[in-house]
Amino acid sequence: MVVNNGGNLSQAYFRAYLNLIITAKACSALCAKQYMLEHFFKGNPSHFGPVSYESFVQATNERE
Repeated sequence: MVVNNGGNLSQAYFRAYLNLIITAKACSALCAKQYMLEHFFKGNPSHFGPVSYESFVQATNERE
């Protein structure tokens, strides 16, 4: 998924992205969360700003 740096990403966006990773990689929610932290956020939780990261945290908490 291509993301522009200009906006805040929603919880729904991250739910969809997590589901995509879980399906594509046939892995657990924890595996998808770690993958996103490494590849999507490039190891930096503030890469897309605090609002987007909080949406990510909320979406991952729903999956656990």
